[in-house]
Amino acid sequence: MREEQSASQSKTPIILSWLVILAVVWLLWSGIYKPLVIGLGALSCLLTLYLSHRIGFFNESTSIHVIPRIMGYWWLLFVDIIKSSIDVTRIILDPKLPISPVEVELESAPKGPIGQAILGNSITLSPGTVTIDVYKGRMRIHCLTEESANDMIAGKVNERTAELTEK
Repeated sequence: MREEQSASQSKTPIILSWLVILAVVWLLWSGIYKPLVIGLGALSCLLTLYLSHRIGFFNESTSIHVIPRIMGYWWLLFVDIIKSSIDVTRIILDPKLPISPVEVELESAPKGPIGQAILGNSITLSPGTVTIDVYKGRMRIHCLTEESANDMIAGKVNERTAELTEK
């Protein structure tokens, strides 16, 4: 009983840190500051933390070291999303529609399930790429063009995600 209580107390600062990050990000992205909307945002942040706790996200090896690195990772992901959006826009506006759909397999640099989930979601957030499957550290990714497939194989986002989630 005391071990469970001690483990729970050691997780409290981590969970509170994540609550602050989620709340700040939600407030910045929402832009609506009415009581009902803020209440729903608080509820969604608390529900996210509860579900994260239930799946075991808040253990010593996966969450505390990510907090200082996450802002830089988000910035680089944002830049990648903008670049991908411009590339996809060019393809769509080109009368020849120069697509060459390709499916690639990628060895995930992050080895844990949290890192692999972050990597798969980061890839899917970028227009023109979709993570189709993740199995035993290997990811199948559909890319709109061969160029985007080559960029995926080069592994910038893969390396950055591994750096984010490593101890």
